Amino acid sequence: FHVYQVRVSDILMPLSILFGMPAVIGLSLGGFIGNLTSPFGPIDWVGGASANLLSSYVAWKIGSQSFKGSWILAILAENLIVTFIVGTYLSLLLSIPMPAGWLFIFIGSFIAMNVGGYILLKAVRRAVKVAPKIL
Repeated sequence: FHVYQVRVSDILMPLSILFGMPAVIGLSLGGFIGNLTSPFGPIDWVGGASANLLSSYVAWKIGSQSFKGSWILAILAENLIVTFIVGTYLSLLLSIPMPAGWLFIFIGSFIAMNVGGYILLKAVRRAVKVAPKIL
């Protein structure tokens, strides 16, 4: 719950690119529920859920475009939105310089979303393409 974090759950964030609005809603609710134990209380509940809502929605919209690199751009946008929102309020709550808060949140989110999330996104997309249709 501090600026030094690599949230394993953030690996799921890029899945909004494939699954759209259901993933956007699920990731936002998951962020809210996951932050219910935060020592920062309602600020983290609402801030984390809002960051997930906005970032996963933007990633879905960018990533659903069919241009080379759209997924990478989408996940980077997702990371930057989370970095700005969460890094800002945590910097204020923890009384640390905002650039430091942004940097630490960016690094942790990059590891989770841009590395782990991208690998998961590609694996899920591959699995969805070969999975038999279930009706």
